[in-house]
Amino acid sequence: MRKNYSKKYVLLCAFLMMSVMAFAQTGSIKGKVLDETNQPLPGAAVSVDGTTTGATTDANGNFTISGIKTGNVTVTAKFLGYLALKKTVTVASGTVELNFSLKPDNQNLNEVVVVGYGTQKKKDLTGSVTTISSKDFNQGPVTTPEQLITGKVSGVQITSNSGQPGSGSTIRIRGGASLNASNDPLIVVDGIPLSNSGISGVSNPLSLINPNDIESYNILKDASATAIYGSRASNGVIIITTKKGKGDSKVTINFDSKTALSKVTKEVSVLSADQFRAAVKAQSPSQANLLGTANTDWQSLIYRPAYTYDNNLSISGGVKGLPYRLSIGYLDQDGIVKTDNLKRTTATFNVSHDFLHNSLKVDLTLKGSFTKSNFAAGAIGNAIGFDPTQSVYSNDKTKYGGYFEWLDSSGNPNTLAPRNPVGLLNEQSAVGKSSRGIGTLNVNYVFPFLKELQFNATAGGDLADGHGDTFIPATAASNFLQGGSYSAYTSEIYTYNTDYYLKYTKDLRDINSHIELQGGYSYQYFNTYYKTFQGYKADKTTPVGTPPTPSFGQYYIESPFARLNYSFNDKYLLTATIRDDRSSRFSDLHRNGYFPSVAFAWRAKEESFLKSVDFLSDLKFRASYGITGQQDIGSYFPYLAVYEPSNSAAQYQFGNTFYNTLRSDAYNANLKWESTATTNIGLDFGFLNGRVNGTIDVYNKKTKDLLIYTPIPAGTNLSNYINANIGNLTTKGIDFNINYVAITTKDINWTLGYNISLNQRKITNISLTGDPNQTIAVTGIPGGVGNTIGLYKAGQNPGVFYVYQQVYDQNGQPLEGVYVDRNKNGSTVDDKYLYKQSDPKVFMGFNSNFSYKQWNLGFSARANLGNYLYNAQAAANGAYAGLKFSGYLGNLPSSVLQTQFQQYQLYSDYYVENASFVRMDYATLGYTFPIKGAHNLRASFNVNNVFVITKYKGLDPEINGGVDNNFYPRPRVYTLGLNLSL
Repeated sequence: MRKNYSKKYVLLCAFLMMSVMAFAQTGSIKGKVLDETNQPLPGAAVSVDGTTTGATTDANGNFTISGIKTGNVTVTAKFLGYLALKKTVTVASGTVELNFSLKPDNQNLNEVVVVGYGTQKKKDLTGSVTTISSKDFNQGPVTTPEQLITGKVSGVQITSNSGQPGSGSTIRIRGGASLNASNDPLIVVDGIPLSNSGISGVSNPLSLINPNDIESYNILKDASATAIYGSRASNGVIIITTKKGKGDSKVTINFDSKTALSKVTKEVSVLSADQFRAAVKAQSPSQANLLGTANTDWQSLIYRPAYTYDNNLSISGGVKGLPYRLSIGYLDQDGIVKTDNLKRTTATFNVSHDFLHNSLKVDLTLKGSFTKSNFAAGAIGNAIGFDPTQSVYSNDKTKYGGYFEWLDSSGNPNTLAPRNPVGLLNEQSAVGKSSRGIGTLNVNYVFPFLKELQFNATAGGDLADGHGDTFIPATAASNFLQGGSYSAYTSEIYTYNTDYYLKYTKDLRDINSHIELQGGYSYQYFNTYYKTFQGYKADKTTPVGTPPTPSFGQYYIESPFARLNYSFNDKYLLTATIRDDRSSRFSDLHRNGYFPSVAFAWRAKEESFLKSVDFLSDLKFRASYGITGQQDIGSYFPYLAVYEPSNSAAQYQFGNTFYNTLRSDAYNANLKWESTATTNIGLDFGFLNGRVNGTIDVYNKKTKDLLIYTPIPAGTNLSNYINANIGNLTTKGIDFNINYVAITTKDINWTLGYNISLNQRKITNISLTGDPNQTIAVTGIPGGVGNTIGLYKAGQNPGVFYVYQQVYDQNGQPLEGVYVDRNKNGSTVDDKYLYKQSDPKVFMGFNSNFSYKQWNLGFSARANLGNYLYNAQAAANGAYAGLKFSGYLGNLPSSVLQTQFQQYQLYSDYYVENASFVRMDYATLGYTFPIKGAHNLRASFNVNNVFVITKYKGLDPEINGGVDNNFYPRPRVYTLGLNLSL
């Protein structure tokens, strides 16, 4: 027995020793995970099947897995939005190299989408939501965030305000939902809603956010998606998520540098020097003695080739489970108008950490920016209108900086004449400085005793201030009679936000259901302060005029909210939300605004009769209805009779002293919420395993109780205008988006995207009393005080033009002052009519991305159809009467040679021109150098504003507001880019 026991003991020891030796024989696997264009996929998960062993790729797509048992193993690589890939490899005692090339999961049904107060899987969405990730952003010298997605999303129209550095864009989602109140969408950055208020010293508040820090956009378009935000959400919501640290212990450094050259592509067409001389001699011979002998192209003298330098450095990694990311950016952008410049420095820091065994997650993001702008003086209009026969400089170098200026009989600058544009640029100084800080602290806690319940709290603020000054020396002609001038301004905008919510998630397996309940509270506080300091002469000590009164205000919105998400059998989805907004802008009687929504979706592809249809990869029907609100009208207490000091024209005299009085502003105690009810029906589809996928949505928005600054009968209030709820507006449209993976092979990949939107807005009521004939004149134009070219009227588009119908001769030339007698009463004085509109009836986008091995070629183009522009540049100056002003001459638009108008015809529909266009926004060519190891180097060449095809005769067909007047040209931009990752 003992001998057998000894044998068994020896055999057991031998077996244990062999087992230890077997387990001691381990190896490792290293490699890269790349996407379909051979670009690295940072953050991809690589794991050994059947074990807990794995790794996450770094910023360059590299991974290393150690401690793997030798032998044959199966390794899986996964990345969000891509198909998982398995590979079998034999592991020896050394290191085995294994690379993965993942293909997109074009269905993307499990992609996580950021929505209001949380996230959802794309397959579970019931509302109209579009996601654009950093891989799909527009390329080139993108200096403001909204330029990243221009033309990429159906229903979203982004129009750059001008070609000025940092000028920003006007963003409209489905045309907007208001008339006089804000039509800007709500923009949420890392959970913090931004204020739409302007910041002094910078032309666009969004330009203070570095586009290089943005990871993704989520655009919420229908009420089901936006109603959880209640007020400020009638015009849609744009959720911006910035880049975060990945948590890898290895430090990753990324450096991105762009150098760009901007050039003017077109100037306003005006008379040449010889044409101008001929016109003056023929039309105003008494002024011919004022003609000069020069041939000066004034527009070419104020424009220049402009350079932009944009450098960004980011460092990310992790320290003991503490992911972090730090980025620093510096932009130096010259404008194409001389002396125009924007310098911007930005810094972003993010850190997150898990506590209490991963039950508590804390995420902190801080963003800071500082800008300095040099604003060019108003040289564009003066360059267009200055006499081309005059020289830049005069014979007298001691006056007015030596620049030629039109003088009156006393030898002083003629106050009615245009100023020398070169003198304006060189003699004036306008500098603005601004800073902005955005901070977000997010805390998420999962209750350990009830895993289905979690608590989330977000607190943050948006703090901005701006200041600047404008200086004109005493010698400058532009303010010579006053002795030059100096003025300064400042502003402060503070926004604080806190959100708290509980979310309960539960799978009810017995009834094949999933339920998600969420309830919370939001508080937003807004504080603004604006002040223009005392104006001074150029000595900066002698005051001019009465010191202005500072403007300040504050208001808040507090809002409890709730949401229910329910799915049955993973096929039938229901979402319901409710928000109760309470705004201090309204009286207690009208303070509360209730904004509900309900949506239903049917994932038809999951039905048994479609599940086996391989050709069809996705099919989902959506329907929603909801109400959103609007209270952003600029005034903080429009329902109260607020008293403020009068201006200098309303002072009261006691003896020899004048005193400011206290005057009450107009007010409306019955002012209430503007509300928009939206119905949306949508379809999501996918074919050929997702190679073809897209969405189509049909929507109908009805806005009632429009907040409009409207005229009222004299004596009924403290002003002739008040803010009132007086009208209704309907918006109908269709959004269609389709993506197609045309080619996907080892070396060649080609993807195409197309979107089209049809949008129609109509005013259905515009009267306090319900009078269908009530109208409100809108859209000011140059050529006289109080001139307008637009009209709000029931049954019409808000952007319609109100003009006379021009009569033409047999050769197609307009007859001066001859219009159609539309009323058949023998007079055309009252024969204005509503003609065309500034809103495009159709707008679309098209993009392509083609790659071959390390090469990449892409472009993005847009088109607007059915939009018209009033060519104010031609209308306000297009008559020979402009040659007959006493003591000076001004140039004329070249259109006068065709019209031969003697007097201005401001309201002729001749000047309302078809501004439909096709514009290629950018084209890019890039190459990724095949460098071994953990490094990545990519070079690119981009051209922005490649071409524009249009019938419009003015400078640019794409001008927001419908009036073309002294527009700052959009340049063509050539960019060389370099990106290096270490």
